[in-house]
Amino acid sequence: MISIEKITLRPVSEEDDDFLLSVYAGTRAAELAQVPWSAEQKEAFVRMQFTAQKQHYAAEYAQANHDLICLDGVPVGRIYLARAADGFHILDITVLPEHRNSGIGSFLLGRIIEEAQGAGKPVSIYIENFNPSLRLFERLGFHKDKEHGFQLFLKWSPSR
Repeated sequence: MISIEKITLRPVSEEDDDFLLSVYAGTRAAELAQVPWSAEQKEAFVRMQFTAQKQHYAAEYAQANHDLICLDGVPVGRIYLARAADGFHILDITVLPEHRNSGIGSFLLGRIIEEAQGAGKPVSIYIENFNPSLRLFERLGFHKDKEHGFQLFLKWSPSR
């Protein structure tokens, strides 16, 4: 496990786009391994999807915090969190594969839950039903609120 003192967040800047693209590409790698496209086609697809996601989040969640997850000051992932009057919504939390299962996600989600508990607000996230991190969310007290195809809407609710 990683020492929690080594985990920090810093706001994303334009200079982080290449890193963010690589993080996003990592989330699509297994899916793209299934298609018979060339490397160039896969790269173009990932770049197009990354740009679309970035524009969508900026338009729909303009007040959301978009931060790099850093370990000893080195970026190892990203988190996109919208804090609204009716609750917190995690748009994205991704840790690079080589840093997964080390406690980073648990630590950050724990901080979000703690903040939401203090504010008396729920926390939600959309996640695919095949995503290995589903077990982490369930362990932290998230439950399935809605299901649409392979997309699950998970919700954590503060104790009353």
